Amino acid sequence: MNSDNFSRNSVGLIELSSIAMGYQTIDAMLKAANVELVISRTICPGKYIGLVWGDVAAVEASVQAGLESAQGFIVNSLVIPNLHSQIFPALTATNRIPDKESLGVVETFDVVSSILAADASVKAANVTLCELRIAMAIGGKGFYTITGDVAAVEAAVEAGKQFLDGRGQIVYSVVIPNPSPELFREYV
Repeated sequence: MNSDNFSRNSVGLIELSSIAMGYQTIDAMLKAANVELVISRTICPGKYIGLVWGDVAAVEASVQAGLESAQGFIVNSLVIPNLHSQIFPALTATNRIPDKESLGVVETFDVVSSILAADASVKAANVTLCELRIAMAIGGKGFYTITGDVAAVEAAVEAGKQFLDGRGQIVYSVVIPNPSPELFREYV
């Protein structure tokens, strides 16, 4: 698929408890709508995720087809229309990190919660999303890091936490004013 032929303003993700069903579900998602596959892989502990992007209607149709295909194996799912532009570079840790006045870290129990909270955080305050890590080698959890001035990072972390309020998905969060430069070594 030529990704230049459609809008990529929405993302959809399905997290499954079965690897075999994961392959079947992702196949159904890709056949159902004009979406681009971003991630399709196993994650800890023995689960499978598929992440697609495209225009809102296509992503919604794709996720719906995946949910119908994966009956009984769904851990969680999401569709985010109008996804913040920093999310995809953060998944690959390729965002530029200009301001290192403070560092915010939000850790969640699952992949879906990390993406939802990160999107809420960067929409709430003038911050840079450094990284959004989902499930690989971290026991199925997720986390994201943000930087900016202290007040903005505090507001962004709070917005992410509030978005998940009542769902019991936050492991821990922290805001570190004036962090050691070595904490940013992998982002240079």
